[in-house]
Amino acid sequence: MTDGAADPGPFSRFEFMVAGRYLRARRRDRFVSVIAGLTLTGIALGVAALIVVTSVMNGFNAEIVAKLLGLNGHFSAYPIEARFTDYDQSAFQIQSVDGVVAAIPYVEGQALASGAKADSTGVIVRGVSLGSIEKLKLLHDGAILGHWDGWDDGNGVAIGKRLAEKLKVNIGDPVTLLTPDTEGAQGGNRPRTRSYRVQVIFDLGMTEFDSFYLYMPLRAAQDYLDMFERVLRPDAKVPAVDATEEEREAAYDRIYRATAIEIFIADPGAIDSMRLKIGQQIERPLILSDWRQQHQNFFDALQTQGTVMFVILSMIIVVAAFNIISSLIMLVKDKGTDIAVLRTMGATRGAIMRIFGIAGVAIGVGGTLIGLALGLVIAANAEPIRAFLSSLLGITIFPPEVFFLSSLPSRTNPSEVAMIVAVALGLSFLATLYPAWRAAQYDPVEALRYE
Repeated sequence: MTDGAADPGPFSRFEFMVAGRYLRARRRDRFVSVIAGLTLTGIALGVAALIVVTSVMNGFNAEIVAKLLGLNGHFSAYPIEARFTDYDQSAFQIQSVDGVVAAIPYVEGQALASGAKADSTGVIVRGVSLGSIEKLKLLHDGAILGHWDGWDDGNGVAIGKRLAEKLKVNIGDPVTLLTPDTEGAQGGNRPRTRSYRVQVIFDLGMTEFDSFYLYMPLRAAQDYLDMFERVLRPDAKVPAVDATEEEREAAYDRIYRATAIEIFIADPGAIDSMRLKIGQQIERPLILSDWRQQHQNFFDALQTQGTVMFVILSMIIVVAAFNIISSLIMLVKDKGTDIAVLRTMGATRGAIMRIFGIAGVAIGVGGTLIGLALGLVIAANAEPIRAFLSSLLGITIFPPEVFFLSSLPSRTNPSEVAMIVAVALGLSFLATLYPAWRAAQYDPVEALRYE
């Protein structure tokens, strides 16, 4: 029969039946079916790996942003000229700006911390008031030992769980802080050493804060870090050279200052408009540094890493697509006689092309669906799987010291999953075109000449 013979129609039941028979393993063509199975497995692994990696990267980015913005504001406001002694007034003005959720003054410095039974380690000392802590829900609710009651009135500190383990201290134990007296307020450039009891131990799930941050009441931190100005009282005289420290303190008032103000806004995406609005409504000139500027290099590195990982893992699908081409070409070679018989029975070139196209696409669709299911399951259980493998192998997978988080987060983005599936299906379809076209070009006379 010729090409003009009756055609049962495109994608008929006959075409699907023949394509299905070609994919099923028989004794003489088992090798071809094994290649097809390996190709399906490769596509499945590639799709699953892409879904898992993108989900973990999304979860990692979201968790990092949530932790950072849970403690650090969307803006940090720093003084331009004079020392920041009017921080309360500035914070009140910023708080009144529409769209600002909280304005938290703080002081910050570095010190060397030590416990009674451990070596010293460097810490970042940050002083905040109880009212500010109540606005920092991540910190306030992250307390696992101790309490915040009487924070402003006490002489205690709050430290992270990892820092407590490093210093080998618990609630009520003393922590000694040592820092140089850089301003010479005590008569020279001498180190200042003070001890504070541990009042709160928190666990924020982020290594940077749990290992290096030490929180103190605002006034205690200002006293310890010498964050104040001494102003002679109106009714007092300048102390004599040989006056005692108590006499000097009695002659001066202390005007405390802050390092900066953390500003939290309702819409993190409105950084630029809020910067302009805050600048217009506050009296004191301040430098506003937003969270994107402060962590730009870090998030640029994360974005680059995510892109590179996506490209690298996409190569798995590309390789599997090439395997579709090779397996279909082998299948076409193996089924040369069958193609000739079908052609003599009236199958058109289009029907032959669709048969082998269906066979190739079936491999791609099957591998994609298996990979989709596998990837979603692994992504949804990333942390339990990580913990199980760490326990089984006796090693720490994704150590928190390197990845900043104490657990492995995962957040699946439906649009990214849809894109991965579309890419896999698209490559699978493209991979079938050439082998299917070659099959359609078979001349039945030549194929049957030596049979």
